[in-house]
Amino acid sequence: MQHRIVVLGAGYTGAIAAGRLARRLHRADVAITLVNAEPDFVERVRMHQLATGQDLKARPFSEMFAGTGVELRLAKVIGVDVDRRTVTVVGEDGPGEPEAEELEYDTLVYALGSGWNDQGVPGAAEHAHQIAGRPGALRLRERLARLGAGESVVVVGGGLTGLEAATEIAEARPDLDVALAARGELGDWLSPKGRGHLRKVFDKLGITVHEHASVTAVEADRVTTADGGTIPAAVTLWTTGFAVHPIAKATTLDVTDTGRIVVDGTMRSVSHPDVYAIGDAALAMGPGDKPLRMSCASGTPMAWQAADAIAARLTGGKLPNAPLRYFNQCISLGRREGLIQYVTADDRAVRAALTGRLAAVYKELVCKGAVWGVANPTLGLPTRRRHVVRQPARTGSPVGTAA
Repeated sequence: MQHRIVVLGAGYTGAIAAGRLARRLHRADVAITLVNAEPDFVERVRMHQLATGQDLKARPFSEMFAGTGVELRLAKVIGVDVDRRTVTVVGEDGPGEPEAEELEYDTLVYALGSGWNDQGVPGAAEHAHQIAGRPGALRLRERLARLGAGESVVVVGGGLTGLEAATEIAEARPDLDVALAARGELGDWLSPKGRGHLRKVFDKLGITVHEHASVTAVEADRVTTADGGTIPAAVTLWTTGFAVHPIAKATTLDVTDTGRIVVDGTMRSVSHPDVYAIGDAALAMGPGDKPLRMSCASGTPMAWQAADAIAARLTGGKLPNAPLRYFNQCISLGRREGLIQYVTADDRAVRAALTGRLAAVYKELVCKGAVWGVANPTLGLPTRRRHVVRQPARTGSPVGTAA
């Protein structure tokens, strides 16, 4: 009987994990099902580009996973029962009214990712835009297209997403009055060289920076800061953080207060060994015993680690022991400028940084490399499929509980 592996979510981490499992395991021994609500891959790291009117290449999953042995299921996940080993989904690909259905699994890979987080700020949900996914980016795209010269756009949040969005909008629409509101100083986590280049680019693009400006309310035409000041905003873009999908928190999985699944070094749930979590949905520890940050830079190696660990436990192979660490932070600052901040293994900035056009090219190559890995799930490393030798009983202990 085939070992049933269900992967929830086909973002970078879920799609990579499904493809890597198909490359590692003998097709006759496993049934790999990839569940996703949308029929094509979304390049989430390019949502700021989509919002400014750029078109992204369509990447249908039906083409990407053709011939790999991975079954694509277009459905929305509405529940997970980790004690019964079932996932409840609502189909997205059939005619008529969709009906709920249960999928049984032997191994679950939870990669549902995250969405935007308004942090409970009054008016943010009603008036702010977000680019955590394609629908939000397309709504912002439509709204920006309607703005006339001189109208104001405020980007709330000085993290990587905020920096990329503000510079992309300012470059694409130099006729707009673009501002960024940051809780601290602009790029305060970067090296002196990185901060200097960031300010240079912001000045060149005419972006107004409001530092130490915590936004406490959003209205249709302005935002209010903690000191009582206001910043005009015909459009407000909220980029202050992400919130994970709430489904995990409703299960008996060991999760954090924010709903992230607690995992060990192989991305396996510490409470349910037949469940693996990767990407933004998981709380994994990196160098210095620091949690890995929500990012593609964290998610991709987490997907590799989980897939290789699952394959090893099923086939009696050696568990992976690759350290999860950082090398750099890649920031696009429009299409012609970039910033590559080199970091320590635990993500602290060092003095070295790459800037300018070369950094923009570097970042573009990183983005293209990431999507190539998703679009070619069984290419890359040499394929060596192994047979499953540790098939657990359907009602017995999960695979690898002693590993």
